[in-house]
Amino acid sequence: MLFTQSAVRGKGEKGKWPRRGSSSEDGEKSSKYGEEYLMWKSNIPVLYDWFTNHSSLRPSLSCWWGPIVEQGSLKNRQRLYLSEQASFIAHNYLPNTLIIANCDVVKPRVASEDHIANFNEEARSPFVKKYKTIIHPGEVNRIRELPQNKNIVATHTDGPEVLIWDIEAQPNKHAVYGAAASRPDLVLSGHQDNAEFALALCPMEPFVLSGGKDKTVVLWSIEDHISTLAADAPKSGGSGGSIIKCADNPSIEPRGIFQGHEDTVEDVQFCPSSSQEFCSVGDDSCLILWDARVGNNPVVKVEKAHDADLHCVDWNPHNDNLIITGSADNSVRLFDRRNLTSDGVGSPVHMFEQHTAAVLCAQWCPDRSSVFGSSAEDGLLNIWDYEKVGETKDTEAKSEDDSPPGLFFQHAGHRDKIVDFHWNASDPWTIVSVSDDLETSGGGGTLQIWRMSDLLYRPEEDVLSELQQFKDHVSKCAPKFKG
Repeated sequence: MLFTQSAVRGKGEKGKWPRRGSSSEDGEKSSKYGEEYLMWKSNIPVLYDWFTNHSSLRPSLSCWWGPIVEQGSLKNRQRLYLSEQASFIAHNYLPNTLIIANCDVVKPRVASEDHIANFNEEARSPFVKKYKTIIHPGEVNRIRELPQNKNIVATHTDGPEVLIWDIEAQPNKHAVYGAAASRPDLVLSGHQDNAEFALALCPMEPFVLSGGKDKTVVLWSIEDHISTLAADAPKSGGSGGSIIKCADNPSIEPRGIFQGHEDTVEDVQFCPSSSQEFCSVGDDSCLILWDARVGNNPVVKVEKAHDADLHCVDWNPHNDNLIITGSADNSVRLFDRRNLTSDGVGSPVHMFEQHTAAVLCAQWCPDRSSVFGSSAEDGLLNIWDYEKVGETKDTEAKSEDDSPPGLFFQHAGHRDKIVDFHWNASDPWTIVSVSDDLETSGGGGTLQIWRMSDLLYRPEEDVLSELQQFKDHVSKCAPKFKG
């Protein structure tokens, strides 16, 4: 079953939302939000099992799910990491912040139609509450959680260092003018120029990977910090299980610096089954595979992975042969590393083309090995299934659905570029996405948490069986009239 939102978006230019407007005069909603957006909103009860919208005066450039902190019968409370950019609000300067929020994630098939359809675009969501604020030294461009310790997160800023934070140990700060920046628990140094976006943490060992404008990929181990402090660690007490311990100069040097790119490294990712293998992409249009066991030079370098700068890369957690990349050429490409050779020869298994602007983020689904998402500057978040690429459509279906192969869902709730999104590993079909609304509203940002209806991704035979049971139930309950 293929279902995209092109049917409810109309035939206008995709992804181009009109400005929100700032007039205080009452106007019709259609002039403020656009007919396409209102059509999408009216279809929320059909498309989504759950949806919530959270508006902020300051945009978040990154988002990341944390651990579940409390379980309930109808919803779970889960940690959510966000950021807020420094801004002047009502003539007051507010600093850059790393936000640790608690999010109430409603369980599947709980939310009512009215609950998810009726929301105010300008309001904050009642499901997202701040738990702690960290005054961040510079913009928070990326947030990643350490898999080995859920209290530890790493951030990238507009500088050469990677900052490591112990969330529980950090004091809560108030984001006010003149507030002193929080002190990171550990600083990872090694880049010779700013490293702003490329950041990954290893699922197997406490390793950190980064890329930057110095054209290098840098690898650290947080264990190196632990070993240097082991002799000075207190015999009792401790830091509540934290792997970060205090030091007068909390900084460590890298285990390796890898050179092979000819321009800025925009994204990096570990192989899910190896702490020594990783990949990177950059503004030189290259996809590079590395293996720290064999040296600091590329193992495989695909010279022309895309027709423009590469912005993102992700390695399939279910099949470590498959890698996806997103680019300024508006496409997502799927590579099989078994088809790549050391001389840079290799073609993508498939090119996924539907976005009308640069792809900023691409990420595999944690629940299904063939599914991934991509978000772009066109304000759309597409959900793809590469197993559907080869499926044939009958003539009637082709005439009604002009969706590209593999695309089966399209989230169109944002009205500006989607800068980041993250699948929820604890609730795999729930996604958080954030947009920077500068173009449409002159500032601010929107966070949305959503889960598509399971009727759209479950096996077709199961869906048809459930719908038939519902039809039979309605028939039995309907009053019978005699003629």
